[in-house]
Amino acid sequence: MTDKDVTRQVAAIEQMDIEALRVFWRRRYGAPPPLRSEPILRMLLAWRAQADACGGIDRETRRALSRTGAVAPEGQHLGIGARLTRSWKGREVTVVVEEAGFRWEDRVFPSLSAAATAIAGSRWNGPRFFGLREGA
Repeated sequence: MTDKDVTRQVAAIEQMDIEALRVFWRRRYGAPPPLRSEPILRMLLAWRAQADACGGIDRETRRALSRTGAVAPEGQHLGIGARLTRSWKGREVTVVVEEAGFRWEDRVFPSLSAAATAIAGSRWNGPRFFGLREGA
């Protein structure tokens, strides 16, 4: 595949809706990931198209990435014992950062998003829920 072919393919991916992206993925790579985000699925498909044409990540880069280790959940950097508080539906809720995760009431959640989702009763981005992100 030439550079022009990849450019055309990426341009076509940019114009697809979520269903077309899933069909495209299914035809090329099998079952698509369970994503609901068009932008993320587009980026993944564009990367795969480029990787197919150019060979993907080289061995040295893969090794360097594997040495970086696990990424700490967002919010963990605040430090053990940090308290995140906000008002939700007329009551104040507090999550405490612990070594094992984020404690809300009597439960420890692996991520701030899991805690926010439990509090809200619907899927939430934890850092955004607690105002740690711009636009929160």
